[in-house]
Amino acid sequence: MSTDEHDRFRVRPANSEDAMISAAMGIAARWGEVLGPEKLEVALKALEPQLKREHAIALKRLDMQQADLDRQAQEAREQRADRRYFAGLIVGATVAVAMLGAGVYVAKDAWWLAALLCGPSLLALAKIFVLRRSDAGDMSAVALTARGATQAAQQGQAVPPTQ
Repeated sequence: MSTDEHDRFRVRPANSEDAMISAAMGIAARWGEVLGPEKLEVALKALEPQLKREHAIALKRLDMQQADLDRQAQEAREQRADRRYFAGLIVGATVAVAMLGAGVYVAKDAWWLAALLCGPSLLALAKIFVLRRSDAGDMSAVALTARGATQAAQQGQAVPPTQ
């Protein structure tokens, strides 16, 4: 056998199973030329169970890879959801502290504004940011408090009599 023929039959490392199958088919074709079709058919029938096992193994490997990719995607979704939840907690806490601080700061000058900042509106905003939900009762309580505070502020700012 010359070196050209030797290189032609040498099995090269394949990157994929398709390259391995095509190399095997080339070798089988050469063996068919050497042995004859009858002996090649017997050899291929003997090789068939091994090919079936390898195919089943390849399918199982692909299923396992898909399951691993699905698990990684689920973990990434859960991590994003956790980050979003904690961001909501931080924003809610910041808004609540800011509203309480502002309410305390303006309490001696404008008590009605302090009632708006520290009343049901504070609870409604905290509920929206932290729990991610809002009920109709929350909004009606905020509206009622705002209406009452603005009416009280208007009465407190009665026009002084002109002289």
